[in-house]
Amino acid sequence: MSETPSLAGLDWIAVDWGTSSLRVWAMDAQGGVLDRATSREGMSTLWPQAYEAVLVRIVSRWLGERTEPVPVIVCGMAGARQGWHEAAYRQAPCRPATPGSLTAVETAETRLAVSIVPGICQDDPPDVMRGEETQLAGLLAARNIDDGVVCMPGTHSKWVRLAGGRVSAFTTVMTGEMFALLAERSVLRHTVGDGGHDAVSFAQAVTDMLAAPEMLTAALFSVRAGALLDDAGPDACRSRLSGLLVGAEIAAMRPHWAGKTVHVVGAGPLVERYAEALRVAGADAVPEDGEALTLAGLSAVRAGMNGGKT
Repeated sequence: MSETPSLAGLDWIAVDWGTSSLRVWAMDAQGGVLDRATSREGMSTLWPQAYEAVLVRIVSRWLGERTEPVPVIVCGMAGARQGWHEAAYRQAPCRPATPGSLTAVETAETRLAVSIVPGICQDDPPDVMRGEETQLAGLLAARNIDDGVVCMPGTHSKWVRLAGGRVSAFTTVMTGEMFALLAERSVLRHTVGDGGHDAVSFAQAVTDMLAAPEMLTAALFSVRAGALLDDAGPDACRSRLSGLLVGAEIAAMRPHWAGKTVHVVGAGPLVERYAEALRVAGADAVPEDGEALTLAGLSAVRAGMNGGKT
């Protein structure tokens, strides 16, 4: 029986292991993507002992019969305490995702040399991030910047200040989770639609919150009242709810972004909504592709392993 050939040009493997999903890329020595794979096997579905088997199943077709171990650089929730192997947080201020900070993982599979990128923590006020640090490293590398403000919208949004190539401070805001709870579990569930975006309703809600963020809880009920009294449709109500929460977040984060360009990192419509809201607030917002920055960050780590700064 002939040997199974490995993927031509394979130099290393990049992995983003989230709570609900897994993304894997076969990479060449220049940081180019040779192939990719995805899975719904995120941290929430796995025991620590299962990670290696999942990864091997996905990448074995790339490895073939090669005997030399392939470097695998993993970011995200695989490094959490409940993940594959805990990669202890680094203390801010610090450079994000550096080669010298990686945590090595022992594997039974000899064709893999796995390392996990650690997250970042801060003490005052207490906060943590895991996964975002790799996107921040990618932003620093891809945009060739050392200083800036970054908004990373999601279930738990991050607002990050970069100074001298380091994460100097950051804040987590639970806007995405609050939206889901209100839209799915509160009285507003009878009012909001499932997806359509009403730009006018969204922008007006953002404007309302920028003017009076302390009125958020009162304004939330106006979503329900507007549907009952003004015949506001489901899309308008959903967009108003989103705009109220995002607007309140942006108002609270004004000290981070006032007078600065904000890099908005993420995917799809959510990035556009935040950029739209920031522009309503008068900020200069630049949308950034989150997946591209994840790969750029992991590639920067790989390059550093071959002689870059740590």
